Amino acid sequence: MHTDVYTSDGRRLAVEITGDPQGSPVFLLHGTPGSRLGPTPRPMELYHQRVRLISYDRPGYGRSDRLPNRQVAHATADVAAIADTLAIDRFAVVGRSGGGPHALACAALMPDRVTRVAVLVSIAPRDADGLDWFAGMAASNVQEYAHALAGPEKLAASLRERSAAIRADPRRLLTQLRWELTESDRRVVADARIRAMLMDNYREALRVSADGWVDDALSFCAPWGFSLDSISVPVLLWHGEKDVFAPVSHTRWLADRIPDGTAVLHPRAAHFASLRVLPDIVSWLLSRRRQSVPEIMWRLVR
Repeated sequence: MHTDVYTSDGRRLAVEITGDPQGSPVFLLHGTPGSRLGPTPRPMELYHQRVRLISYDRPGYGRSDRLPNRQVAHATADVAAIADTLAIDRFAVVGRSGGGPHALACAALMPDRVTRVAVLVSIAPRDADGLDWFAGMAASNVQEYAHALAGPEKLAASLRERSAAIRADPRRLLTQLRWELTESDRRVVADARIRAMLMDNYREALRVSADGWVDDALSFCAPWGFSLDSISVPVLLWHGEKDVFAPVSHTRWLADRIPDGTAVLHPRAAHFASLRVLPDIVSWLLSRRRQSVPEIMWRLVR
């Protein structure tokens, strides 16, 4: 089900709700670039788990209005606006890739509403002390963040050109990344269902402009607007050690600084393998056991 939610400052947020309408609410925050139509567990899996899954286009993506100069922390106001509109008091949050920092913002700034948070293949703050931020990162991402650090004009020019090409042919983004994909990621992307979902995701994300993509990259390289050590809710961090888009060193750094954080690192998985563990991540989010980490998350999902 699609609906529009309007924030207190008048912006439109495009929201997608799937699964059991009476189920436990879970917010899924999409990657970069991405949209509300990004990869999710199958609808029948959500019904079986009695989950009401809520996704939305971050500002500047898809059908959501842009919020210039947004911080990572700004996501909490948008998540709260959606929850209020849907009459949801308490909820869990999962963020994948570029959604990871925004999920951590929810954990830090909404402890009275957020029950648990899961973060998959996330990056760490750009100013992470003691972390070699670019080490192990694919050339395409190094270039993107280097442009972001150089200033918004250079980044915008680069991503607008890329997004126009991707908008014309969404397969182009995966084609551009082909030589950087690990064998693990190639197997995941070869799945026809996942590949089709990724195409829909990229097409919708960039349907109007590259603004969301630009603003994501700029926000990741600026102060996030919250402190990791203030997080008090349980956080699960999942990462494949072969990831070249968000190196596993970032999650190791995050896990060392989140008080109630548990890291699950898979030695053979990479970035897109995170799509296959989403059902088990949702199971953990809804579990009442404080330290319940499903064993399946330790294995490589085929």
